[in-house]
Amino acid sequence: MTDTEPIRFAETAARRPLVVAGPCSAETEEQTLATARQLAAEGVRVFRAGLWKPRTKPGGFEGVGSAGIAWLERVKRETGMQVATEVATPHHAEAVLGSGIDLLWIGARTTANPFAVQEIADVLQGHDIPVLVKNPVSPDLELWIGAVERLRNAGIRRLGVIHRGFGSLDRSHYRNHPMWAIPIELHRRFPELQIFCDPSHIGGRRELVGPLAQQAMDLGFDGLFVESHCTPDEAWSDKAQQITPHELALIIGRLVIRETATATGSLNALRTEIDKLDDRLLELLAERMRVACEIGRYKREHGMPVLQARRYEELLSRRTEQAAGLGMDPAFMHTVLQAIHEESVRQQMQIIDEK
Repeated sequence: MTDTEPIRFAETAARRPLVVAGPCSAETEEQTLATARQLAAEGVRVFRAGLWKPRTKPGGFEGVGSAGIAWLERVKRETGMQVATEVATPHHAEAVLGSGIDLLWIGARTTANPFAVQEIADVLQGHDIPVLVKNPVSPDLELWIGAVERLRNAGIRRLGVIHRGFGSLDRSHYRNHPMWAIPIELHRRFPELQIFCDPSHIGGRRELVGPLAQQAMDLGFDGLFVESHCTPDEAWSDKAQQITPHELALIIGRLVIRETATATGSLNALRTEIDKLDDRLLELLAERMRVACEIGRYKREHGMPVLQARRYEELLSRRTEQAAGLGMDPAFMHTVLQAIHEESVRQQMQIIDEK
């Protein structure tokens, strides 16, 4: 994916973050223009609005459709902003290609369907238009990468991605869990891809937009993809997570942007210490696996099953409690122990299956 080009916008190319903002849905021409004018007055240069809105159940507001294209073109004429919208079908892509729309994005539900992404890619082939790809609802990095590759194979070179969080049964804090490790791994594998963060969909509540935006900047994300509405409490969709253009400007103004890439001597010393600790961790894990294999041999010789569920549950409970006492997140330790246990079981299974 090395020939992917960065997405650049007039008047924003030299700044981080690149900000794309606008309402979840273009509801009326008046609401669309009012929001755009307020955003333009706050310095936002790229306006987004959904024209087609996928809904879980029928009967809800599913967008104004192609009629809204003229509204976005008017936004562009009257404010000088560049404009963006979501496409979810080949029909949507065909409808916007002949218009003045500058940027497209592919939503999370569409990204999860390789057939749909390929059909859109086929329509976009031969057109030089920037495309952003949201992560799929499920935490599947390969599915996300696959959607980007389908567009790249169609000749789209100005590609980027949007991290909007992942679906989870646990919605105690976030609407969609950030699972930052997934976009971080995407960036590690494809550093040339620009990454935008959608704090609106991750948080699901407007008070979380600012803190999530700062976290994204701390992780080096290139831009923000934010839902902003002139009257959020009256929005026809996703009202809880939308903020006013003025609130967005305040959030952007408070962001701390850390651009320094040169490591100091003290930082290098700390990184060396981390490297040594990682070496020790690997040695300890290797020793633990050696003992786990010995246990596997014992189980084979005595006709015992590999999985000892009660023992595993006791270990998880004891170690996560111990981790909390040491100032670590119990959920983090649960994940670590689960991965270690799965590898131990895999190695013991190999021993049990040996002839």
